[in-house]
Amino acid sequence: MSAAETIHVDGVWRAAASGAQREVLDPADAKTLAVVSEGGVEDTDAAVAAARRAFDQGPWPRTPVAERAALLRRVAELLQRDRETIALTESRDTGKTLEEGRVDVDDVTNAFRYFADLAAGESAGRVIDAGSPDVHSVVVHEPVGVCAMITPWNYPLLQASWKVAPALVAGNTFVIKPSEVTPLSTVHLVKLLVEAGLPAGVANLVTGAGDPVGARLAEHPDVDLVSFTGGLVSGTKVVQAAAPTVKKVALELGGKNPNVVFADACATAEGFDTAVDQALNAAFIHSGQVCSAGARLIIEESVRERFVAELARRAEKIKLGRGTEDGVECGPLVSAQQLDKTEAYVASALAEGALLRCGGKQPEPSEVRPATGYFYLPTVLDQCHRQMRVVREETFGPILTVESFQTEEEAVTLANDTEYGLAGAVWSADTARARRVAARLRHGTVWINDYHPYLPQAEWGGFGKSGVGRELGPAGLDEYRETKHVYENLRPSPVRWFAG
Repeated sequence: MSAAETIHVDGVWRAAASGAQREVLDPADAKTLAVVSEGGVEDTDAAVAAARRAFDQGPWPRTPVAERAALLRRVAELLQRDRETIALTESRDTGKTLEEGRVDVDDVTNAFRYFADLAAGESAGRVIDAGSPDVHSVVVHEPVGVCAMITPWNYPLLQASWKVAPALVAGNTFVIKPSEVTPLSTVHLVKLLVEAGLPAGVANLVTGAGDPVGARLAEHPDVDLVSFTGGLVSGTKVVQAAAPTVKKVALELGGKNPNVVFADACATAEGFDTAVDQALNAAFIHSGQVCSAGARLIIEESVRERFVAELARRAEKIKLGRGTEDGVECGPLVSAQQLDKTEAYVASALAEGALLRCGGKQPEPSEVRPATGYFYLPTVLDQCHRQMRVVREETFGPILTVESFQTEEEAVTLANDTEYGLAGAVWSADTARARRVAARLRHGTVWINDYHPYLPQAEWGGFGKSGVGRELGPAGLDEYRETKHVYENLRPSPVRWFAG
């Protein structure tokens, strides 16, 4: 395949039908990193048709689960074989550090292995007692069909794996559309699926923009399920496009996540240091471009000044630069658009009365920070309140807002005062209080005295406008399966409801 043949349909790599191409930029210097095909409706329709044929006529849905699981394990091995190559690709494409890229590859590997083991270890069906020895009644799972997967730009490979692995092991076929901003690691993943022996037509890839590719996938009558991870506005459009065909929809739409810190968590030097360190991790990993980022620090008033002063001091020391450089702790924003958005949020916050404790601008260029890169300093905004845009909206940048509380009830009220409900955290030395507050938070994942860990075995989803459906865990597999009840009468006899 040539460099621009990044559309994969029915086992063949090809260019876009229109011949259109798109440059993929390195956000560290805004230079061209790669050239990919710019797919359109014609390419999307061809990919869906291939997936439809592969599901209706091909062997994959009828392949034994053990064999499907074995293929996922082969993919996991190939991911580890190519770990350094993929990590470098992910770092240069998204801007994250090389070490973050390596962690992503390991997490993707774990996801493939987890779903392989989960599916292979399940029973053939759940037998139901029908109350008669002459009746065999069983509930079984079957694949949904053709799945459309639309993935985001911040964790392109990881988010793809959360959809691809369960869909494949369940027996589905799919068309995946990665973000047009960061498509390269997804292209690599599809190559590995082919190398692992996946039949032609099962995995199809269309690189291109959300409109028209994503829009066409969402509305296509031959698509049975659409899984989307991205912003609220685009997610709403996906639901609207999918509604006329009543297809299954799974959405993960981001969040505005509270990190609630009680004073007793900071009572010791170690506790204080840990809470500050984790607040930095929550807000600034991958330059804050994380759907679960702890972008809202909600801290007890009695320790607010001490905590925020230390937080700002350490935020100023974060080493910003190209993600592939040694010693760099935080990379650039993914695009010029994201940089402009970040600058606008900070400007609006300052105009609305926020106090800038650190950051708030682009850094000076250096050997590891080209002047043309999309860099922005980690920013802490104090004295924020719930009416500010920067507090209510998902900024997806290196911005941490600070709010304070005096009572437990006030902390819970502030944390839940959001239209999102994806994730959050509670920090307290009082185990009973930490668990009590966690139980009251209306967020899909709540961490206690920690931030950002996730387990493949645990379900991932949100409340409110953070989306519908679940990824990871058994529920993540069930998203890609239908439930069927098979009732078998071993001794059929006439009903004789009617004379005759």
